[in-house]
Amino acid sequence: MRKFTVRDLTLAALIAAVYAVLTMGLPLPPYAGIQLRVAEAMTVLPFLFPAATPGLVVGCFIVNLFSPYPLDLVFGTLATLLACLMTRRVGNRWLAPLPPVLCNAVIVGAEIAWYLTGFGPGFWAAYAYNAFTVGVGELIACVILGELLLTALPKVPVLRPFIPERRLAHL
Repeated sequence: MRKFTVRDLTLAALIAAVYAVLTMGLPLPPYAGIQLRVAEAMTVLPFLFPAATPGLVVGCFIVNLFSPYPLDLVFGTLATLLACLMTRRVGNRWLAPLPPVLCNAVIVGAEIAWYLTGFGPGFWAAYAYNAFTVGVGELIACVILGELLLTALPKVPVLRPFIPERRLAHL
């Protein structure tokens, strides 16, 4: 395991800022129906850049400060952290979008269902609906946009030093 350098910290800060700006600045409703956060495409970045994980977690935490769901601050950020840690371990770039889709569908879907119904009789129906809608939004963002990022970013010369050699071999 290599040391976390000043360059890594700079990349993490940049990723946090871009994530927050994309989520808060785009006109898509970030917390309604199918949660299509365009910035969620960035959750595939830990596959390429180890420094992306802290950046995405901080960016998600900042955005979740404005969420209508108070628990989103903890559980939404936790979903992003788990997704990033799992994505770093994925050996195939085509599987890199799956951890964010699954983590967010399961965790954020449960969080929204609990917020709406508590653990009463309507929880499981609300959970199924919210896990599905969150999952669909994540699937769109991570598979379509995330794969575009995984294709384009390694071609940017200034970013190549941040990508471990073992990852370049998988692209």
